[in-house]
Amino acid sequence: MASKEEIFKELAEGVVEYEEDQVREAAQKALDEGIDALDAIMDGLAAGMEEVGRLYDSNEYFVPEVLMCADALYAGLDILRPHVPEEDAAGKGQVVIGTIQGDVHDIGKNLVKMMFDVGGFTVHDLGRDVPLENFVKEQLRTDSEIVAMSAMMTTTMLGMKKVIAMIKEKNPDVAIMLGGAPVTKDVVDLFGADGYAESAGNAVSEGIKMIGRLRELRQKEKQS
Repeated sequence: MASKEEIFKELAEGVVEYEEDQVREAAQKALDEGIDALDAIMDGLAAGMEEVGRLYDSNEYFVPEVLMCADALYAGLDILRPHVPEEDAAGKGQVVIGTIQGDVHDIGKNLVKMMFDVGGFTVHDLGRDVPLENFVKEQLRTDSEIVAMSAMMTTTMLGMKKVIAMIKEKNPDVAIMLGGAPVTKDVVDLFGADGYAESAGNAVSEGIKMIGRLRELRQKEKQS
């Protein structure tokens, strides 16, 4: 009988080595052993994808590898996700995500989207080279708690500041997360965003923290 840690390791390694069959077998094994499906997703699949993100950042993996890793991740997700209890899946919230106008880089954005997906968020993906006002429109349409924008160039990054101003004016409660190579803590403070993600895995934990903060604010408003 495999231990929980061994199964998590098989899941993670299967994602990193893009072995879809290994991931499927390990996911099924996790269910057969009575391991919590959400734990298997987060400590197995997501942990593997974080390592993929690291390999991509250090230029050991390139886009084709990342896409194959993503296929392996989704192979496991298909098996595990139906077994995640409703209350765990429903409580996470919604996120609007996209790469800012003028920027066609989307591999980082897709990694972050995948992590939100894995984390149980409902994701509204606007794609890349997204006109600034579309972020605002989509947030209003979906009432999403988080808007996540990415930029890979300093020139396009300035568009984020405009989007933040437009969204905050219409809906000050939305949490705004930035990502991408030129984005730093200083940029986030300067633009008035709520957080930023250095890595895909970090984006999900940041996102969960943001939603926690928003929920607290909403509770206080209800009480006052």
